[in-house]
Amino acid sequence: MSFAQAKETPFAMAWPDPDPRFLRDDLAPPPLLPLADVMGPLWAAWIARAAEAKASPPDYVLAGLLTTVGALIGNARWASPWAGWTEPPIIWAMAIGAPSANKSPGLDAVLAPLGRVQRRLRERAQVAVSAWQAKDEVARLAESGWKEVAKTVLKEGKEPPAKPEAANPGPQPVLPLLSVTDSTVERLAVIVARQPRGLLMARDELAGWLQGMTRYSGGGSDRPFWLEAYGGRGYSVERMGRASVQVERLSIGVVGSIQPDRLKTLLFKADDDGLLARFLPIWPGLVPIKRPNQGSDDGFLENALERLLSLEMVGDETGATRPWFIPFSEGARQLLDDFRKAARGWENEADGLLLSFTGKLPGLAVRLSLVLAFLEWAVDGGSEPAEISVQHFGRAAHLLEAYVLPMAQRAYADASVPKAERAARRLAALIREKSWSHFTTRDVLRLDRTGLGTADELNPALVALEEGEAIRPVDLAPNPQGGRPIRMFVVNPALPGDLA
Repeated sequence: MSFAQAKETPFAMAWPDPDPRFLRDDLAPPPLLPLADVMGPLWAAWIARAAEAKASPPDYVLAGLLTTVGALIGNARWASPWAGWTEPPIIWAMAIGAPSANKSPGLDAVLAPLGRVQRRLRERAQVAVSAWQAKDEVARLAESGWKEVAKTVLKEGKEPPAKPEAANPGPQPVLPLLSVTDSTVERLAVIVARQPRGLLMARDELAGWLQGMTRYSGGGSDRPFWLEAYGGRGYSVERMGRASVQVERLSIGVVGSIQPDRLKTLLFKADDDGLLARFLPIWPGLVPIKRPNQGSDDGFLENALERLLSLEMVGDETGATRPWFIPFSEGARQLLDDFRKAARGWENEADGLLLSFTGKLPGLAVRLSLVLAFLEWAVDGGSEPAEISVQHFGRAAHLLEAYVLPMAQRAYADASVPKAERAARRLAALIREKSWSHFTTRDVLRLDRTGLGTADELNPALVALEEGEAIRPVDLAPNPQGGRPIRMFVVNPALPGDLA
């Protein structure tokens, strides 16, 4: 049979059922957000109102809230289930969705009020900065006069006078920063060294930031910095021509948005160093288009954020500041042990990035329980939590098991199967999209789809679909025009799609 004849001849042959792996939709439905069960009535009501005002799923508002609150608590309070185990409240989250999903408006329900709180803090601090600048000018004059006198008396062989008190303006006040949208690791290290509480990195779009980590000046990578920033560990940044910066506890929260296709590209190309596995993937469904009935209460959130900022770090025996460690109650420890056992079982059923994500769930549960405890304290007017209770940890564990883990299974599905199978699923989806009853390798390569754009990427997919009885090769006579031989395949009619 020639190529031309093959194109015109209908294929009729007996087919077994194809491998069901290539028939199913890989994207699991989004889990329902247990908002009232986890957040309590006051926060659940506020999140619902804010989401409605922004025409956004409440999931995105929650992502912004958890990351922001974790960053504001920062190094003031850490959780400690027992001696030897401490966790900062730092949480990273990515809002996943199409451009029409209103990811940014949902995050802005939290980030915009945070910006106003930051502006008020900086305005108040500016008074102290301006006073210091005036004092510094006087100090420079006093130091200059002292130097002239010291030079004169030294030439006369006399003891120079002591440096006057007026020549010391004292430490320079710092204008506080609660969040940044972009910065180099050098600059971030300087900021966190000056304000040891911590910081939030709020990116409107995460993909470029994550990809840019491999383009660090000097040929290195920013990834080690960010891995430490999640853990709140010490970090030293060496700067060319300037003094190095030593950060005792590098704690930076991260939140931002990303489109599903960009996330898939990152999942396939990113190094397996656990960086992506540290993010809470938030990928809800779209909400109906409707006019909001009410606006959000920004004052409620701003008051809560300012109360969280009233938490102070404590001093150790050397005078250095450190977190105050919040212990777990005995009941919360028992729940944590049960959760760790459950997470071990989930790990046994996971692969790839999902395996790495699942392994971090116990630590994430500890962090979330601390954040939830202080979210409650920020609005109830009571005394500061002295321990993480059964209720605090139980709500955190419920959120992770009922919502976050299924959401990760939805978001990271493509990265949790072998590479050849991922390519085969992509090819099967393309066959369904194009309603092909037969196709050539040239038909596929011409479309230049991610993961199928080269022969090296396409060939394993063809082999997998052949073995799964989804396609079969067709023997063709040599192409009379010469060139590379044309490979043609016929499609199993059972593959979904309106096949001719």
